[in-house]
Amino acid sequence: MRVVARSLNRDQDGISGFLAYPAASARKPAVLVLHHPNGVTADLKSTVVELAHLGYAALVPNLYHMLGEPGESHIGRGAELQQRLNDGEFLRVIGDSWRYLARRADVDPTRTAVLGHSMGGRLAIPFAADTPELRSLVLYYPSIRDEIETELRPRHGFDLARRLRCPSLLIYGGRDHIANADARRKLWESFSASGQPFEWHFYSHGRHGFASPDSEGYQPELAAMVWPIVTDFLYRSLVEPPIS
Repeated sequence: MRVVARSLNRDQDGISGFLAYPAASARKPAVLVLHHPNGVTADLKSTVVELAHLGYAALVPNLYHMLGEPGESHIGRGAELQQRLNDGEFLRVIGDSWRYLARRADVDPTRTAVLGHSMGGRLAIPFAADTPELRSLVLYYPSIRDEIETELRPRHGFDLARRLRCPSLLIYGGRDHIANADARRKLWESFSASGQPFEWHFYSHGRHGFASPDSEGYQPELAAMVWPIVTDFLYRSLVEPPIS
């Protein structure tokens, strides 16, 4: 399958990020990838290209660029940036990115999913709760803490997960230093309360960031083990016809 991949510039394309898609013009399902705190890194660009080879139009928007943060790399700056940028701002540009993807002539807007890593996984929950058109949601170790709502983060994932209207896949590790066992339990209860199908994959030895080469928690063997689970879920939720 021939794939087209290119960087997007906000001045020219309306958004900033990296896009890949099969060259065939037929309408296809699409996946919006939301980056971790390190921004749009090489591994996420590779993920987008892999998804395109599987038949999806895939986009990882550079949320930092779209919120006025310059620089080719944001590795190591995630904590600082999240202390200055609020969730409302992030969700606004995530919405812009999803609409850009869903409105492409070669995309079927009724078959879109969001795949988020860490910070991107945390932000994917409110976005999915506010976007009933989404067909499915994939979350790699969303950085959910048991914390009070603040001006920066005014809506908590525990509450928002109950409002989801699409199937979800969640992946966590037992050695996650951000989402502790109690936070994971509460999130499980919230997803269960939504009444939507959800799959929870837990690896007792898994660390936060196990799928990201730029993370101290990187575990390549676990990342390789999980990827087929993710692609199988995307196929079942976006490609196979729904069971009536």
